[in-house]
Amino acid sequence: MGSVRVRKGSNNLFFDFQYKGLRCREQTTLPDTPANRKKMESMLQRIEAEILLDQFNYENYFPNSSILEKIKRHTRKLDKFQSGIPDLKSFAWTWFEELEVGWRRTYSKTISGILKRYILKYYGDYLLNEITKPELMKFRAKIAKKVNKKGKSINPVTVNKVMKIFKMIISEGTERFNFKNPFRGIKPLATRKFQIQPFTLDEVMLFISKVREDFKNYYTIRFFTGMRTSEIDGLKWKYIDFDNRLIQIREALVQGHMEYTKNDYSQREIMMSQPVYEAFKKQYEVTGNHEFVFCTRNLKPLDYCNVNNRIWAPTLRYLGFQHRRAYETRHTAATLWLASGENPEWIARQMGHANTEMLFRVYSRYVPNLTRQDGSAFDKLINSKIDNF
Repeated sequence: MGSVRVRKGSNNLFFDFQYKGLRCREQTTLPDTPANRKKMESMLQRIEAEILLDQFNYENYFPNSSILEKIKRHTRKLDKFQSGIPDLKSFAWTWFEELEVGWRRTYSKTISGILKRYILKYYGDYLLNEITKPELMKFRAKIAKKVNKKGKSINPVTVNKVMKIFKMIISEGTERFNFKNPFRGIKPLATRKFQIQPFTLDEVMLFISKVREDFKNYYTIRFFTGMRTSEIDGLKWKYIDFDNRLIQIREALVQGHMEYTKNDYSQREIMMSQPVYEAFKKQYEVTGNHEFVFCTRNLKPLDYCNVNNRIWAPTLRYLGFQHRRAYETRHTAATLWLASGENPEWIARQMGHANTEMLFRVYSRYVPNLTRQDGSAFDKLINSKIDNF
């Protein structure tokens, strides 16, 4: 049974009642007078009647209450117990643990970060079936407006990635607990198409000629093989086949750990061109007795950030080149292969692509800038055939 009581020291009245097993005390600014007591006791009777009929909405009566969130959390726990549907936090970690066994360590770390930094921070205490479509739209808008350490808004690609993980968790929940999926009809945010910036052959040769001497072999191989940073930094001598002039891509260095390659298609053999073969031969004289093809003085693999800050970026500045990611060496290899007329299927295999789709979608537009555009090659082909008749 609730009561109207007086707060010590202020002589103001407050409500004291039980709701779903919790003791609730709500302060007022009303002084202790007979009229105020009668008014509050009448209100308390309505509250207790609604609680008895399971019609009480705490927020309607006390919208600014300091314990409102506590009441909501407690209510969700009771609902969870009664309905058998878990809260998002417990189900998300169950989902994570079930799938983690099939993920790479870095991917697992990424998903864990998204859960902690975004999804569970806002909705961890919500029951799975309590999250509505309007709530999801509000959540997406909120994270899209967040500002990172550099003072910039989070880009749409990241927002879409967060929402994708959220959707995977909720969709699994709908199958297990049979409720309507609130993600239905929510489309990803529009994103800008990423523009690659490959080097021309002249720029490549100039870069290699001017880069620090102990990194000439490294960048020759990067520019002319299309290897990813993780692949070349984790490259071991046991995967170099000089006899057949092949580079076997079997592992990758990811955040300081040797792991399986990005995917199964990345497991491949890259053919050595003459400049690449010679670069490997020269490098073998330096590190051939060690495990890694490229390593520090302490025989540890190269650190991407260190190389990027001390070698790559300074060389670009020295040459007056626009700053580009080191990953552009991979794009450069693809565009140069295409420009030289190599078979697209062969190029796709060298790059570790499943097929030629990405090759034509991402790189083909650069080919006209690197090859003849006047139709003379086609004329030469046709004329050679005509002359034989």
